[in-house]
Amino acid sequence: MNKFIKYLQGGDLRSIAEVEKLLPLVKTQSDFDELFENLFSIDRLVVMRTADALEKISATNPELLSNHKAEIINFLDTAHDKEFMWHLALMVSRLDLTTNQLGKVWAKLTKWAKDKKQSRIVRVNSIQTLFDLMKKHKVLETDLNQTIREIKKENMPSINARLKKLKK
Repeated sequence: MNKFIKYLQGGDLRSIAEVEKLLPLVKTQSDFDELFENLFSIDRLVVMRTADALEKISATNPELLSNHKAEIINFLDTAHDKEFMWHLALMVSRLDLTTNQLGKVWAKLTKWAKDKKQSRIVRVNSIQTLFDLMKKHKVLETDLNQTIREIKKENMPSINARLKKLKK
């Protein structure tokens, strides 16, 4: 049995359970890999909380994601729960992507960012990652600017706030 599962179960979608207690327990690549396996759970709560923990850990240790690059990119096509998608959108920016992978990631995140039916958090996090990727790959700047122009027309406060922050 996965040693982290007890920190991820129970409650409802408004709770992160005991994710904060779990974070200091992930000290090695092996621990991270074991935690990562919970993304394949059929329990939406476990997946959401695992994604939350992985996203927090990878913010300071992005190299831990490298063993899972292919899986993370594949999740872009299979993720359907917004709680998973918003963490996934941020984690993908921390990967060292090939040109082909970058194209796939860029296309998916652009789609999520423009999708008016998508969760606002997914959209905002997708925009953030598009911006982060553009900083690494300046050739994407024109495409990002076009996406931003389209999104601005919606005049949504949460999205406008992120766009304003990115402008600085």
